[in-house]
Amino acid sequence: MNLFDSHAHYNDAQFDEDREQIIQETLAKGVSRFVVAGYSLASSKKALEIAANYPEAYVIVGISPNDIEDIHTMAEVEEAIRKLEEIMVEVQSTRPGGSNMPLQASKQTINPNIVAIGEIGLDYHWNTENKDLQKAMFIAQINLANKYQLPIVIHTREAVMDTLQILKENEVQKRGIFHCCPLNRELVKEGLTLGYYISLSGVITFKNAKNANEIIAMVPAERLLIETDSPYLAPEPVRGTRNNCMNVKYVAEKIAQVKNKTVEEVAEITNQNAKRIFEIEG
Repeated sequence: MNLFDSHAHYNDAQFDEDREQIIQETLAKGVSRFVVAGYSLASSKKALEIAANYPEAYVIVGISPNDIEDIHTMAEVEEAIRKLEEIMVEVQSTRPGGSNMPLQASKQTINPNIVAIGEIGLDYHWNTENKDLQKAMFIAQINLANKYQLPIVIHTREAVMDTLQILKENEVQKRGIFHCCPLNRELVKEGLTLGYYISLSGVITFKNAKNANEIIAMVPAERLLIETDSPYLAPEPVRGTRNNCMNVKYVAEKIAQVKNKTVEEVAEITNQNAKRIFEIEG
């Protein structure tokens, strides 16, 4: 199978002791590609360091709503975006032809392993006192994604209406993905209408997951992705353990069961979908 884990955190400290071993096992057991997801400046840098060693790895860079605790003003939002852009842009001292003018912003001016801006969005479960700053950071990173013609990867928790409102008022030119998408009918319906992909995680396998089968059925095959969100949210039957990309097969199995497809078919569909939204060739 060619499983594509569209969102994992192999840059997390939980993998510091055995990261290389886990990645080698991942690639040996059916996962042909995976995305290392940033959520802060430091984790985005770490993701790029990891991907530099594995051609099967891709990177999303960004600052999540749960990682802006040191940001208190709009000036600090702007400074954080400036630092994120520095991480993204490869050093190019001159333009072709010898001009010292900076290159026009495009995918050609950023690290080639970067496929999206994320994870970004809103989280009112853990943070309710800084909603305005969360919104400002979300919008600023949408603008950054548009500048470099990249999709976005969205984290939303207990903030569905505000998330949708921002997306409706701030067009994302390359659209993107609702990562670890909450099993919320309205969010999935509106997200699909807006042109976004829906990425399902191990949560759909949980015995207490509400609406899981309905949500799986709602998402058309051409807009579906699978992920682990490693090291978090390990699926059944390994729930409660440190998650890793190899467990994305259990997410595919659950989807196959509900959609009356084979696991191999789900793997191929979601693999092609991930390559399409991330604009990966081959």
